[in-house]
Amino acid sequence: MAVRGVRGATVIQENTREAIIAGTREVLEVLVRANGIHAEDVASAFFSTTRDLNADYPAIAARQIGWMDTALMCMHEMDVPHGLDHCVRVMVHWNTDRSASEVVHVYMRGAEILRPDRKRIEAGEQK
Repeated sequence: MAVRGVRGATVIQENTREAIIAGTREVLEVLVRANGIHAEDVASAFFSTTRDLNADYPAIAARQIGWMDTALMCMHEMDVPHGLDHCVRVMVHWNTDRSASEVVHVYMRGAEILRPDRKRIEAGEQK
């Protein structure tokens, strides 16, 4: 079994606790659905926000979906002049038998511009 990195990102409309947690929860739920991820197989996850999002920790959303025993860490993304504003990114370290090419990364709600080469998955869509 390998540990695979699963990436996701979304744009949050406003710097509020509710918006950050809801947006992060949505991208996590889409990642979980698209890949068939089970909480017990998640080794850890890193969350980053752009500096304009600081009302709360996005990792709270992971606890809300049941990742109670998972190591989580939040940080700010690099402040690049041409970067995307109001963005939450996540990298999940997932124990899986899938190959790297089988992993589905999720970029949504405007974050698709970060990786236009990735398949677009909408919130309600299944893989």
